[in-house]
Amino acid sequence: MRRTSRPAPHRRLGAAVAALLAASALAAFHAAPTATAATAAGVGATLPFTSFEGEAGALGGGATAVSLTSAPTSQYSSAAVEASGHAYAQLTGTGQSVQWTNTTGAPISAINLRESIPDSATGGGTTATLDLYVDGVFRQALNLNSKQSWFYENSSNYNGSDQNPADGNPREFFDESHTFISGAPIAPGSTLMLKKDAANTAAFYYIDVLDAENPPPPIAQPANSISITDCGAVADNTPTNGSADSAAVDSTAAIQNCINQAQSQGRTLWIPAGTFYLKGTQGLTAQGITIAGAGIWYSTIYRDIPLPNSTPLAALFDLTSDTVQDFHLDSDATSRETVDGGGGAMDTSGTNWVANDIWSQHTESGFWASGTGGTVENCRLTAVWADGINLNNVSLGNSVGNNLTATNNFVRGTGDDGMAINSVNYNTDSSGNKTYYTPMSHITMTHNTVIAPWGGKGIGIYGGSNQDVEDNYIADTARYIGLGAGRFGVNGSDLLTATVNGNTIVRSGGNGYSQGQPALQIGNGGDGQNVGVVDHVTATNNTVLDALYDGIGFSTSTNTLLQNNTVTSPWRNGIVIAPPFYPAPTGSASITGNTVTGLGSGMSPYLNNSSGFTATTSGNSWQGTVTPEGPYGGTPAAVPGTVQAENYDSGGQGVAYNVSSVNGTGNSYRTDGVDLETTTDTGGGYDLGWTSGGQWFRYTVNVATAGSYTVSLRLAAPNAVTDALHLSDASGTNLTGNVNVPATGGWQNWTTVTAQVTLPAGQQVLTLNEDNGGWNANSLQFAATSGTGSTNLAAGKPTAESSHTDVYPSSNVTDGNQSSYWESTNNVFPQWVQVDLGSAQSAARVVLQLPASWGARDETLSLLGSTDGSNFTTVVPSATYTFTPSANNTVTITFPATAQRYWRVNITANTGWPAGQISELQVWNQ
Repeated sequence: MRRTSRPAPHRRLGAAVAALLAASALAAFHAAPTATAATAAGVGATLPFTSFEGEAGALGGGATAVSLTSAPTSQYSSAAVEASGHAYAQLTGTGQSVQWTNTTGAPISAINLRESIPDSATGGGTTATLDLYVDGVFRQALNLNSKQSWFYENSSNYNGSDQNPADGNPREFFDESHTFISGAPIAPGSTLMLKKDAANTAAFYYIDVLDAENPPPPIAQPANSISITDCGAVADNTPTNGSADSAAVDSTAAIQNCINQAQSQGRTLWIPAGTFYLKGTQGLTAQGITIAGAGIWYSTIYRDIPLPNSTPLAALFDLTSDTVQDFHLDSDATSRETVDGGGGAMDTSGTNWVANDIWSQHTESGFWASGTGGTVENCRLTAVWADGINLNNVSLGNSVGNNLTATNNFVRGTGDDGMAINSVNYNTDSSGNKTYYTPMSHITMTHNTVIAPWGGKGIGIYGGSNQDVEDNYIADTARYIGLGAGRFGVNGSDLLTATVNGNTIVRSGGNGYSQGQPALQIGNGGDGQNVGVVDHVTATNNTVLDALYDGIGFSTSTNTLLQNNTVTSPWRNGIVIAPPFYPAPTGSASITGNTVTGLGSGMSPYLNNSSGFTATTSGNSWQGTVTPEGPYGGTPAAVPGTVQAENYDSGGQGVAYNVSSVNGTGNSYRTDGVDLETTTDTGGGYDLGWTSGGQWFRYTVNVATAGSYTVSLRLAAPNAVTDALHLSDASGTNLTGNVNVPATGGWQNWTTVTAQVTLPAGQQVLTLNEDNGGWNANSLQFAATSGTGSTNLAAGKPTAESSHTDVYPSSNVTDGNQSSYWESTNNVFPQWVQVDLGSAQSAARVVLQLPASWGARDETLSLLGSTDGSNFTTVVPSATYTFTPSANNTVTITFPATAQRYWRVNITANTGWPAGQISELQVWNQ
């Protein structure tokens, strides 16, 4: 379905399109609310517009709502299966209308409409108007077209771009168009109505969704910039309505000339308000500059390709290590095919590139991007022919794709995957020669909203390692999987590790190729052609609602952890190993703590259709009464006091503990003594052994007094283990920082390792997290730390730095704001930032933070101290620390208490950006 090679800050008015989190009835989907509200639990993107679903509006004059009421039995499409919400309002007769009330709390001055009007009898589309009323008074006629929609297919041309109506079943019904509201903005509480009047001549209008917003004024030209009009570019502001203006001036050469000047002069390239045409098959090439526009509602680069086209198209922009922001891209292409003018919007590579607030439409792809350290953020991709955002390791001839991030983007109506992590192992040329690529790693996709892809998945994870896909909202796939973790094609990279956490997947799956595909799928089937390795996928805390077929499916994959996910009201089964067309002859998974509800008659919450796939299940809703978590023996351990490692909570796998295998010999002590053995440590009893990365054990304790405590851990290890463990609270906050275990010479040779924690008073649950295995634990002794309480000594204190860039000075690290940060000069290490406490004060813990919204990265750093500001000693030697969104991008470093006036963080490497970065530097006395 996807290509593996190809020729060469927002206002926040509420989250859009992501509010259908309540389960619907089995027989039919509930209608979307009139105006969508903020997404539950921070899932999906925060957007500057509010979406009004057509089917949820007030229907007048005989207008009707059309909804998908059962799982598709055909592999072909329908307007309902391609619609947002799998439903739309239908206006077919004069006087029919759909109306909404402005509930945004702000004026509406611009709208974007996703709708469908008929094709012409021979293909090629039609044009028509539809009237907009405000508070019942006619305001303006909206210009609509179907020139960039309507494909046709049958068994001989399935899934193609055929535009001949005589060839059969239609698909790609909807297009999107946007406009400013004429006259005064629509006030809060006022109504807006779309009505088919006598002058509106289309036979039907399918109203899917209307996005409403109040865009800010155009951005002024920045300092030290060169405008493309200074180089001869000429705007043509005649509305395109699906077709180019033949009288428009070709500005390709002028813009490229301006790019060249900006590169040589170190200036920003400015795209002022207006629509500027690129005519022909050539694109624009830029390297190492900033390209900025007046805003996505004002500045447009429009590609006009003479059709039919026979020349492979470059993207509108080929970008290497650039920053692009605040403009719109569009095209008159009629499909993703070369003959129809299909070419990408932005092909990107290089290092530390940024795309911010870009809106792409009617291009082959939105972002086809590789390189190291790049970010796509706050962008819109609507009505794109192929992938919306494809992060890969092949764009522009690059062979790597590492530490790339896509966050807070909105994607709707793509002809292929909404978003994809696309790790290619090799490509083969026409002579059979293979070019190999480096497998991708550390790709982050968080807080994105993906709606209604009509020709691909919502989000596809295809190969690589350490991929992180969290807190995304995916809804209304037409044919395929909502979220898939696997590999792509026989030439794709194996998927070796991935985290899939906290995503919401609604009304997804589909009947592409008559396969009845699941909403969430893990394994090498389908796109992977049932070959290759998919290993160590951790899928936790995901919500799957109203799946069109099975909620969650497994094909061949190993060491999967499926934990604490919720599947509600699937139209087939809940969780299935080896569903139809997704074989799993071998594999392994731990399936624990999952909940499946709302099943139809004859459907199953869990099925394993493979005799060769080993699944360990525990604590799931279909396994009867789940033993609730509670303190072992019924009484919480007292703090201060000693917590015995063998006395982890009751409740079983996935509730009180998580283990990948059962190895213990201590079942005479407790029947679930999964990793217990007799110990020779002082006091006897049992220790906790067989440690392994990813395992954890929970302990309910009762803390007598809030404050700082020293934890003395009795540990044994034949060899030293770096970052062996940490303690966390019920919210997952790392309380101790990463704790190293020294070599003791044997499994029963014991030593004491200390760490500091700050605990509130009362009953609470602490988790002993096994980050890396190779050690045993016998007990945890909590002792109150002397003093008057735990204090951040650095709060508000003066700072210094080795350097800083732009508006990111060192003073940000003590301002108490995690969103502000210090950043050093790029591409020069080492770099440092420090705080002056004013006098030498004793501290035992330093907490470092990065902005909570940033993607994961590693920083290599050491902690230094000084009493005079000139002579520094090493308090904590250099080590690599991982900042991850799941841990609030917070790292805690503990050490024996020492008195210093100046505390310095010295940074020598950063995988996320070629500079030192810290948002908060906290120095704690306990």
